[in-house]
Amino acid sequence: MPDKRVVGISGNITRPSKTRTFVDHIVHRLALSVGASAQTFDIEDFGHSLPHARRLDDLAPEARYIVNQAITADVLVVGSPTFKGSYTGLFKHCFDLFDPSSLRGKPVILAATGGGERHSLIVEHQLRPLFGFFEALAMPTAIYASDKDFEEGALISEAIHARVGLAVDETTRVLGRSDRRSIAA
Repeated sequence: MPDKRVVGISGNITRPSKTRTFVDHIVHRLALSVGASAQTFDIEDFGHSLPHARRLDDLAPEARYIVNQAITADVLVVGSPTFKGSYTGLFKHCFDLFDPSSLRGKPVILAATGGGERHSLIVEHQLRPLFGFFEALAMPTAIYASDKDFEEGALISEAIHARVGLAVDETTRVLGRSDRRSIAA
């Protein structure tokens, strides 16, 4: 059984979802690269307690389980569909419940989907500052995919596949450095 874990969180509330497919693609590609286990969740998996929760203790057990998986993962892959130029409200609300120090130093791959190119800066202007607040280690390569990058729900763009490869390579190097540090300790 792999000792590393990659967890994905998709900010979409509908199924099937391009965002979930995209996040899951990144999660599995990274897990394969580093020999890790892979899990992907979306907002729907948090259940009905999420919208009304004001703190983690207000979440139902299945939602607290997902938060724990994200916090204890070796790497987090987060993605949101673009809604009016930003991430979805429930995606943000979910992360509002996390302790501010819970993601400190955790490698995070940032991803987003949207209808067109005009929303492509969501990863830099919305997601990167959010995970900067948590002092997470957001990978330099963030990935945005628009509707034209998918066909029948599958990612088809070679350019996006290449960006995913860059983000996976960056994360693999970061994980390799942390392994060497723990061996030295």
